[in-house]
Amino acid sequence: MLTRRLLLLGTLAACTAPDQVKMPASTRLILLRHAERAGLDLNKQGHARSELLIRALADVHIDAIYSPRLQRNLDTVAPLAASRDLTVRHLPTDNLAARLMADGAGKTIVWVGNKGNIASIWQSLDMAGPAPLAHDDLHFLHSTRFGHPKVTQRPFSL
Repeated sequence: MLTRRLLLLGTLAACTAPDQVKMPASTRLILLRHAERAGLDLNKQGHARSELLIRALADVHIDAIYSPRLQRNLDTVAPLAASRDLTVRHLPTDNLAARLMADGAGKTIVWVGNKGNIASIWQSLDMAGPAPLAHDDLHFLHSTRFGHPKVTQRPFSL
């Protein structure tokens, strides 16, 4: 399994510009920023948004959920993970897009992140326009047979 992931990671890196990553076929990445916070912790609105995430993704099959080890990110995704009986996986944030694409190849995966790592993923996948950084941004990146991901947005407002 590790050999397969490393091979895929190498293949992805070889097919793109140095900082760019190709999204593998049949992969869907759902990107969102952690919910609203006060200081380091989610505030009342943030906790409400984390519960809303369950309904916002109710019709979507999810294979895996990823997040950095920041409590506000983990608190944002905890209700969704519990409702799906999934464990939140942690990845180092260096070379993040390549790691996500290697680990989530051919699957539907969720990344709950911060401004910096979401912008990094967005840039590495060579997405047009600004990265989805608002708390109510819920973006789906779908791989296409032409290699460049298609983006759709879903309402995620309180």
